Amino acid sequence: MAKAPGKSKVAKPAPDKPEKPVLLSGGNPQIPKAYGDAPVQAYIAAMPGWKSDVGRWIDALIVSAVPGVYKAVKWNSPFYGIEGEGWFLSLHCFTRYVKVAFFRGTSLDPVPPGGSRQKEVRYLDIHEGEEIDEARFASWVKQASRMPGNKMRTEADHEDQHVEQG
Repeated sequence: MAKAPGKSKVAKPAPDKPEKPVLLSGGNPQIPKAYGDAPVQAYIAAMPGWKSDVGRWIDALIVSAVPGVYKAVKWNSPFYGIEGEGWFLSLHCFTRYVKVAFFRGTSLDPVPPGGSRQKEVRYLDIHEGEEIDEARFASWVKQASRMPGNKMRTEADHEDQHVEQG
């Protein structure tokens, strides 16, 4: 006599649940280095609280302003650039704000407000509930995308990318 479906005594394995990324200092998600949209979206989804909304807003604005933008997560931060030309922007979570880094920020008009120890880098710190001038931010993104990018590549990055592209 056959057993009725679903009455088997063999235990079924539990579906694998993806583990939530570890949050590092300041709530910055620890995401493995990888190229493409998926790791950037994983980073944004793991940003704690209101910061995830800011990450989605920044990402959508960049994608709109720079069609075909190249993305990666490096050093636990999303990077945006032009493929083969280098990176023009990254973001990073801190305890009380999201920091946007423009790698050629001193060449933007107007120059973003946050200074850096690095000669050309300028920052925009976004705090919870803060109003951001969307037109100015989009202008900065477009200007930055047209400037020579920061290579920030190591030989290992080149090998990873070569393997990824097959």
